[in-house]
Amino acid sequence: MPRRNADTREDIRAVAIELFAENGVEQTSLRQIAERLDITKAALYYHFPSKDELIADLAQPLIDDLEDFFAHVREVGPGEPDAILRRYLELCYRHRKLLQSVLRDPTVLSRLGTLTEVLYRRLEVDRLLAGSDLPADRVRATIAFGGLQDCVVLMGDEPMESYAEAAVASAGRALRPG
Repeated sequence: MPRRNADTREDIRAVAIELFAENGVEQTSLRQIAERLDITKAALYYHFPSKDELIADLAQPLIDDLEDFFAHVREVGPGEPDAILRRYLELCYRHRKLLQSVLRDPTVLSRLGTLTEVLYRRLEVDRLLAGSDLPADRVRATIAFGGLQDCVVLMGDEPMESYAEAAVASAGRALRPG
């Protein structure tokens, strides 16, 4: 595959996320990425000296978006749960290829050392939206957020607008007690 543009680093990122989503991170070698781009492994290593550095680079925009999302939820509180759920769906959709990669190989986040922090922040948002830390409330929040993530991963490249309304409405119902 010829390079897409003059930015080799961006080309590497694009091909890596495609291959990771298709095959999983562990099943994709840096050699495969270089071959797909028709560049040498040395050229790839110039930009990303290791697979872990490439993964970290790919994950950073998701981590930044999650931090922004968590800060937003802390700021606005639980007053508009549908708006918060929609925002989370949009975040997941933007990062769907990475989420597909992580689903194929969940150890990826732990390799980055970010899994604990991401889970802690998610629990914070769960508590805020569910209204308590009771197990039944946490279950509802887990189903709401997990369902949104799963929609994005399982719908693949289906346009988000084709399912967004149903996904957010279903997640909102999962949050409500009873």
